[in-house]
Amino acid sequence: MLGPAASSLALYQALLMGVALVGAAAGAFALGRWTRARRSARVLSLLDDAMRGLERGEPARVAPPSAELAPLAERFNAMAAAVEERERVMSQLATSDPETGLPDRRALEAELAALAASGEHGVAAAAVSIDRFAELSAAIGHERAVGLMSEIADRLAQKAPAAMVGRLSEGALGLVFGAGGAKASQALCAKLAAELDGPMAVGEAHVQVSLTVGVAPVSATAGERSPLARAAIAMAQARAAGRKVAVFDAKAYGDPAANLALVAQMQHAIETGQIEVHHQPKYDIRLGRTVGVEALVRWAHPQRGLLSPGVFVRLAESTGHIRALTGYVLARALADQDALRRAGHALDVSVNITGRLLADADFAEHVLAAAGGADGRLWLEVTDAAFADDPAQAMRYVARLAEAGVGVSIDDFGAGALSLARLREIRAEEVKIDKSLVLDLADERRSRLLARGAIELAHGLGMKVVAKGVETSEAYALLASMGCDFAQGFLIERPMPLEDLKRFLAEDRRGVRYG
Repeated sequence: MLGPAASSLALYQALLMGVALVGAAAGAFALGRWTRARRSARVLSLLDDAMRGLERGEPARVAPPSAELAPLAERFNAMAAAVEERERVMSQLATSDPETGLPDRRALEAELAALAASGEHGVAAAAVSIDRFAELSAAIGHERAVGLMSEIADRLAQKAPAAMVGRLSEGALGLVFGAGGAKASQALCAKLAAELDGPMAVGEAHVQVSLTVGVAPVSATAGERSPLARAAIAMAQARAAGRKVAVFDAKAYGDPAANLALVAQMQHAIETGQIEVHHQPKYDIRLGRTVGVEALVRWAHPQRGLLSPGVFVRLAESTGHIRALTGYVLARALADQDALRRAGHALDVSVNITGRLLADADFAEHVLAAAGGADGRLWLEVTDAAFADDPAQAMRYVARLAEAGVGVSIDDFGAGALSLARLREIRAEEVKIDKSLVLDLADERRSRLLARGAIELAHGLGMKVVAKGVETSEAYALLASMGCDFAQGFLIERPMPLEDLKRFLAEDRRGVRYG
């Protein structure tokens, strides 16, 4: 049996052992927690790096540092893969046409930029129009027309495998390719158009497909317009010229910036008198004197000189300024008519009006009010093209003018496509034979036959006839022998300002004859 001292020592040793064991256990526990914390921190660091990569669009995968953390890494990797797939699909949708699945304009533009940056030689863009696509879509249905477009795109891709083919607009496809220069690009597109023109199956039926192509080589001097935009313009140029393929012609297209400047300056030009009205005499062949004048607009630009009406009138019509311009010409023409009457010259005055204004009810009211206060008869000259878009509305407008006493002339007769049936329905009092039938009247038998036929047709419908472009005595004599009523042209006199017209009329009173 131990004594008290020995017993105490044993108890003390036992307590020390217990404390040591507790300390060891606590240390082991702390070490485990530290190890797990390090592992967790490493995993969190790996996840953070992967998340940052995912944000940058980079592939993101985490390799688990231990078996116990593998499920967490697997769940993250699955999530990252799903995000990447959604990004891929969204990116594809963002640059794809939703109807056809073809690359869209953004994808084509990106491909152009990539080819140009790669140093590819002769990079070009093409716009391929499916002619009459709107009419085709109305005839066979929109879905089938879109399917036909996809089929044409597939065939283009097969015949030009190096090109990217996409949808450019409702009825046009776009191509991006490298062909070695403008001539090679044009030749390739001409070959594609020729090979794809013809019948194509739509279900059990066949439709006739015709393509028009515009080509625009990539150029450092092209300015702000993209090659695809220039290709679309070239496509319109090809159609206007009646060709299957055309390369973008910058000279023919003009300078849009300069055109925009003209549009901006037009109102100021009207207000300051830069835009003038000149008058060309309308000569009565039977009476042997001038009975009317046609008001023609002129713009004496301070920097660009005398501008062609074909330039700024077209711009005015395209940009919606034609109403203001025509209203100004009408007011000036009627004011000049009043000044001529006070000078002893009672003349009719004619003003040209575009097809766009034939459908403008407010402008019709303006014309009728102006005609009611005129010091002579007002005539409006409209081309037969004005009856093409909305013939019923145009004829209603003309009928109302006629009822109010305003004369109506059909301008450029013989140069358009006005049907005889429609000519019979229009309440016009006069036709003006296009100068293309008059200029070579003395030398060309066919022109004489056409002019005579036009005169007899108009007379048969109860209308008078004005011949434009009369420049020679021979043409004047032939027209007189055919029974033409009036003559206009350089033989009589060129368009001139009001004061010059007064002097001309003073001489014309003496019975000047031109035959």
